[in-house]
Amino acid sequence: MPVTVDGSARSAHVDTFARDALPARGLWPEMPMDLPELQYPARLNCAVELLDRSIEQHGPDRPCFVAGDGTAWTYAEVRARANAVAQVLTRDLGLVPGGRVLLRGPNNPWLAVCWLAVLKAGGVVVTTMPLLRSGELQVVCDMGKVGIALCDARFLDDLVAADIPGLSVTSYGGEDAGDLLTLMQDKPASYDDVDTAADDVALLAFTSGTTGKPKATMHVHRDVLAIADTFSAHVVKPVPTDVFAGSPPLAFTFGLGGLVVFPMRAGASSLLLEKAPPEELFAAVGRHRVSVLFTAPTGYRAALRHVDEYDLSSLRRCVSAGEALPRATWDAFHEATGLRIIDGIGATEMLHVFISAADDDIRPGSTGREVPGYRACVLDDTGRPVSDGQPGRLAVKGPTGCRYLADDRQAVYVQHGWNITGDTYIRDADGYFWFQARSDDMIISAGYNIAGPEVENALLRHPAVAECAVVGLPDEDRGMVVTAYVLLAPDVPATAATVAALQDFVKAEIAPYKYPRVIHFVDALPKTATGKLQRFALRQQTSA
Repeated sequence: MPVTVDGSARSAHVDTFARDALPARGLWPEMPMDLPELQYPARLNCAVELLDRSIEQHGPDRPCFVAGDGTAWTYAEVRARANAVAQVLTRDLGLVPGGRVLLRGPNNPWLAVCWLAVLKAGGVVVTTMPLLRSGELQVVCDMGKVGIALCDARFLDDLVAADIPGLSVTSYGGEDAGDLLTLMQDKPASYDDVDTAADDVALLAFTSGTTGKPKATMHVHRDVLAIADTFSAHVVKPVPTDVFAGSPPLAFTFGLGGLVVFPMRAGASSLLLEKAPPEELFAAVGRHRVSVLFTAPTGYRAALRHVDEYDLSSLRRCVSAGEALPRATWDAFHEATGLRIIDGIGATEMLHVFISAADDDIRPGSTGREVPGYRACVLDDTGRPVSDGQPGRLAVKGPTGCRYLADDRQAVYVQHGWNITGDTYIRDADGYFWFQARSDDMIISAGYNIAGPEVENALLRHPAVAECAVVGLPDEDRGMVVTAYVLLAPDVPATAATVAALQDFVKAEIAPYKYPRVIHFVDALPKTATGKLQRFALRQQTSA
């Protein structure tokens, strides 16, 4: 019988932390399951569906994951390794269903195998970016009550420096990594997959908060399949012969869907590049005959500078998300390549893309229409729909939705059954949605979400900084650029050397991609009569 959304399916979790931390049911968004393909059974393990079911449908010898050096792992090899890692997790590391496992490493087949293994064992995956520093890792592990970590051997230092009480760390990543491979040696290539409920929590995905405090979004096993059976199936439309590739880390749900879930659901393969700046990503398209590409608008803009140097003849699908895709970028890329970029808006809270368009449905400059399975509208501040052509708050509901882990911001994101994304949009008379602006202070730069207050807190830890404010300003290449306005401490010179010192300091304190690429030294910061910082005034002042 299909699973309901009221939690009636019996949980397989022995460690009940994640389920206990779900918001009260009255705070959940409405989650309609309108499509026949969304009628999932009550018992469902998404890793088994993606891996074992794909082998049943398409065979074991097809390529599944391809490393940057061209080494391909077949579906059978991926299953054998995932099963062995699952054995290590349960036999050697003490994982019980529901336990949280942190993954830390760059995109490669080992990271993807570990992700599948945790889910097969009934665990909850907490995938993190390798750029996170020790303080950020401490916050993630504390919020998620993480007990086990599988870490690429090259990225152990910050995790060890975090000195997280009770955390068991096992390294992986190649013949010299030792720990995980040694533990796997005596393990069988089979595993009795945990019979999870479709609504058991499968992953915690962390997103930046505009206050600087991260939020953990909780997604269940059926959610993982739902993004493949909606956006991927109806818009991307993959086939088993496709080769996927892209730039987003697997810790970002945009990357998780585009580089693991979508290709596996279709029986296709995925090229996992540890480093994927535009020049390397687009060069890899020709070498590996990539047919489906996922990257941010920044990547497409950068590729235009050298587009004649790349062999893009194998590409048939280009997907953009993470930030708004400018009409000029769409037009220029289409003119240079003949390819029509599929734009889309998603959110970590929603797991993946919920508004998009492909092929002849594309209207350049528009984000698109509701992905089949989702509903969207534009609301005013009272929660009432506005007329077509009028700006308002974008609201969405569908088979996935926001469930924050123990966070009072749940009532802000979910209102009257709708997920309120924090974006200002206009819908036209034909049902197309047009992005206007972010409704909050989130900085979206090159596809990364960066909370200004987090950067401010890092800067304020430097003795040279008396006060500061961080905002995102428009930038042709990155969409937005992290910009800091700094009031220096007495006797600190406002020099280029001070700028460089502050930038290096921030890179060492938090993930380097968050550092302020522009720093202005000021004599005062705009504030209200009560002393509240007015970031909007800085944005307006610079624009003027």
